[in-house]
Amino acid sequence: MPFLKKINFPIIFRLLGVLLMMNSFFMLICIPVSYYYGGVEMMGLFYAFLITFLFGAGSFYFNRKASKNIGKREGYLIVSLGWFTMSLFGTLPYLCSIPYLAPEVQGINNINLTNAIFEVTSGFSTTGASILNDIEAMPKGLLLWRSFTHWIGGMGIIVLTIAILPLLGIGGMQLFVAEAPGITPDKLHPRITDTAKRLWGIYFILTLIEVVLLYFAGMDLYDAVNHSFATISSGGFSTKNSSVAFWNNMPLIQYIIMLFMFFAGTNFVLIYFMFKFKFKKVWQNKEFRYYLSIILGLTAISTMIVRYYSDPTLSSIIHPGVITDFNRTFFDWEPSFRHSMFSILSVITTTGFVSADFTQWSPFLTAFFFMLMFIGGSAGSTSGGVKIVRHIILIKNTFLEYKRLIHPNALIPVRYDGKVLSKKIVFHVMAFFIAYISIFVMSTTLLTLINDTNESISEEFFSSMGVAATMLGNIGPALGTYSPVDNYSGMTSIAKWFCSFLMILGRLELFTVLILFTPHFWKK
Repeated sequence: MPFLKKINFPIIFRLLGVLLMMNSFFMLICIPVSYYYGGVEMMGLFYAFLITFLFGAGSFYFNRKASKNIGKREGYLIVSLGWFTMSLFGTLPYLCSIPYLAPEVQGINNINLTNAIFEVTSGFSTTGASILNDIEAMPKGLLLWRSFTHWIGGMGIIVLTIAILPLLGIGGMQLFVAEAPGITPDKLHPRITDTAKRLWGIYFILTLIEVVLLYFAGMDLYDAVNHSFATISSGGFSTKNSSVAFWNNMPLIQYIIMLFMFFAGTNFVLIYFMFKFKFKKVWQNKEFRYYLSIILGLTAISTMIVRYYSDPTLSSIIHPGVITDFNRTFFDWEPSFRHSMFSILSVITTTGFVSADFTQWSPFLTAFFFMLMFIGGSAGSTSGGVKIVRHIILIKNTFLEYKRLIHPNALIPVRYDGKVLSKKIVFHVMAFFIAYISIFVMSTTLLTLINDTNESISEEFFSSMGVAATMLGNIGPALGTYSPVDNYSGMTSIAKWFCSFLMILGRLELFTVLILFTPHFWKK
């Protein structure tokens, strides 16, 4: 195609090389951790680092004479291909470590290309869905890499890249727009690279604060680091088989994680204002007020139901022996409130940590949490999902449409935070919502075809709905066969590949990936 010659492919491959070299740097960090814990996977991590670095350095070097202009098409291609490339090379620590793993560890976790792709994509997209049957049996160096994929993907590796692009003499605005294609990406500084640096500074500081708090609350340093990576990124990978339920007898740890899940679901621009003590500016943000109100209101409803109406014969314990007599203590006020708020925060912020199996509380609460999977956190946060601001705009436009029917000649615009929104933004929100629901419906249908759960037809459909919602929203736990206490190891290979695509599609908020499949993108 003649038009392909117009696309600056050398700069695309050059920046993909930068991404791979940065990826290899995080692999390198895992090696001394592996050595400290006497991990057998150290050589596997080294080979993964070496291969990734050499590919990245080669791609960067051989395209060193590339034009430094990045257009919109190049921006979309770099972001989309960047996530797929990062996921592909991110499997190397797992695959290169296979020969060094104990046979029983490899046997129970069945690490192969398909499972590694699923696990790594789940990490980079901050979904937190896992195929590992025995997480605690995995070497600590690999688990740290697993958590790093969350931390890298949470703020967005592209945002990190554009922070260093001036060193290469390259502008990064097109990458930022492609990475954050929501309503309007807020900037903390007129220069996009300074915005990226400030965002990553906030991200790093929040991670460090949580590490310190979790450590002094009773977690060991290794677990504190891993869970902080997973919390701030709204990821959800844990180092324990029972997730955060492992600390059900240490409520302070869970309250700390809840606080930082809330921060992870908050627009990072507002967190910047918090650091500057501009709390009035934070409270004036309509999306933040809705976000806080939704969490508090839904927590009150869930707490009342769990306290008074849940079936006390159903055990919400996740791992045998975590705490004793769990049913008796769970139905007191404090545990009811704590597990309700924890689960609501985990789903709305799309973090995916688990302190209790909410699908066992009551049929109403199962449907309740399924609906929460379509809310999402704030725009400009690390959360996935639809995002609250889109719901606000969609609801406002729907109610105004009734008014327009009565006054057909009147110009009645949609206002948000006191400002009139352009039709372009309103149409974008409507298009996104229609695309999101359409993909969810089609994915549910396809998953019932390609994934055999050995259940009844209704149960299989129910499970497929949960998987489609959680993969597209980057949430983690689903329903039915893939409830919060289960994992995804039993899915068919083709279903895992499809879910891996859904996770990246959801992480990049649909359009960045879907635009590559339109003829308009490739036409001059």
